Amino acid sequence: MKIAVLGGGNSGYAMAAHLALEGHEVKLWNRSYSTIAELMAYNIIYCQGAIEGEAKIDLITTHMDEAVHDVELILVTTPASAHADIARQLAEHIKRPVTIVLNPGRTFGAIEFSSVLRQWGCAAHPIIAETQSIIYTCRKTSPTSVFVFTLKNDVLLSTITSTNNKKVIANLPSCIGRYFVPAQSMIQTSIGNVGMILHCAPALLNAGWIENERNSFKYYHDGITPSIASFLEQLDNERIEVSRRLGWEVESVTEWIKRSYGAEGDTLYSCIQDVDAYNIIEAPSSLRHRYIYEDVPYGLVPLEGIGNRLGLSMKMTGLVIDLANSLLNIDFRKIGRNSERLDIIIPEDRVIEGF
Repeated sequence: MKIAVLGGGNSGYAMAAHLALEGHEVKLWNRSYSTIAELMAYNIIYCQGAIEGEAKIDLITTHMDEAVHDVELILVTTPASAHADIARQLAEHIKRPVTIVLNPGRTFGAIEFSSVLRQWGCAAHPIIAETQSIIYTCRKTSPTSVFVFTLKNDVLLSTITSTNNKKVIANLPSCIGRYFVPAQSMIQTSIGNVGMILHCAPALLNAGWIENERNSFKYYHDGITPSIASFLEQLDNERIEVSRRLGWEVESVTEWIKRSYGAEGDTLYSCIQDVDAYNIIEAPSSLRHRYIYEDVPYGLVPLEGIGNRLGLSMKMTGLVIDLANSLLNIDFRKIGRNSERLDIIIPEDRVIEGF
């Protein structure tokens, strides 16, 4: 299959390498040249860990037209903050129906992506899907290499209306398709976004250690203590209640960790401690990291907005957003994926519609 992978970060490298090693024709695009300059000289990603091999990438480019020309599948692996700009660039280059999968969509990524494509005059009618999470737990180890710690089980995937979910998964290359399961609704991938629970608050509550240049720590195993895990469970309850009010059940973060990693435990803290892949994941070295700059404005902000429109207090969610605003001196509610920006409406039957 001819596939474009958009994004040269951790997930983009892992996905491009995985697909190439399975014999697919892969094009890798990244916005900034400096990130992929060294890789462009050799066109090989060295992959280690759960996936091993030297992956030959057919094309590495900063030009969107080259990346998506004649491809059958577009896999977006950038942070959610880049989704709108990528959709704008894609609008003029998609000339026929194609499937686009946001890995992940974060909260209501598929709605925003589809909306921007239309705004910029996309003539084709691509199928837009979003995933609950990236299937890889991975890190780039150099400009030409990536380490894949593990692959998650049963990652939820949904299109905006959910009618094409099974079809989209069936049409994915089997090497990645086997890790996805169809969601019943986009609510389960968007409100089911667990990154906003696991990333934002622990990073903010460990701000002193993250900014300490003399020390490092394991983000999950050291940074999420019993007290922080207990706070995350309270935050997670608000996310679960938003979904319930919209008519859909989503699993708790604890349940998600058990399903995705096969972890065992009675609490979120004990389950996190039981995930082997978390043994070697270091904390960010700066607060200017996607754990905050992506997961606050593109996770917690839309969650709070929808919750408030449903009449929920969203006390814990608002607390984390306020702390991020104060520490970073940024109004994440203003720049984020708020309900006005997405044109989300909530009819009387509490079902979210995109348009």
